[in-house]
Amino acid sequence: MTCCGLAVVRRVLVALSLLCAAVPGAVAQDMGVIESDILVIDPDRLFAETQLGLRMTSTLRAEREALIARNRELEGQLEAEEKALTDLRAQTSPEEFRKLADTFDSKVQEIRSQSERRARDLERNSSQATVQFMRLIEPVLVQIMREAGAAVVMDSRNVLLRAGAIDITDLAITRIDERIGDAMPGDAPPQDATPAPDTPEQPPEEDPPAQDAPAEQAPAGE
Repeated sequence: MTCCGLAVVRRVLVALSLLCAAVPGAVAQDMGVIESDILVIDPDRLFAETQLGLRMTSTLRAEREALIARNRELEGQLEAEEKALTDLRAQTSPEEFRKLADTFDSKVQEIRSQSERRARDLERNSSQATVQFMRLIEPVLVQIMREAGAAVVMDSRNVLLRAGAIDITDLAITRIDERIGDAMPGDAPPQDATPAPDTPEQPPEEDPPAQDAPAEQAPAGE
């Protein structure tokens, strides 16, 4: 977790402490929460073991692999173009070859710029993933604090001694999976899987009875 991510985690935990300090009368419910003024939690485990954290990690890994594959493909294309350009050198005038070389150099610079921008975007998404994760799970942590009547939640990685402190990491993982799963903002709502009621099959319509054709009248005078 980056320094930025750690700072955000600390701010979220402090905000949770201030919020739940306003409800001193909260009573622990019979849901596996032990009453305690101090709770500790491991944010790294939350991100690594919850369905939401695993989905975010998988998404980042897929983006990274796609970027690597794209760069390799572009590298192969540029190498082929460079070889073809070298082969043309003996067949073109210096002026024409210079134009072709300048065009190729411009293309290389543009591709390099795009690749660097994509890499920066991926790095930014990776550093912001922990921040987004903590914001998404904040309501779950708030509820656990209220049930425990806690006044503070501390990052377990910064706690040397835990006398009187309750670690809620396992409980938080269970609650997050139950209440959030791997849902992300912007996900389409689940489709209603309830099958439509069966419509009674209508009997096929019968063709109307054929009417007899009118008898042909004989011409007058016969």
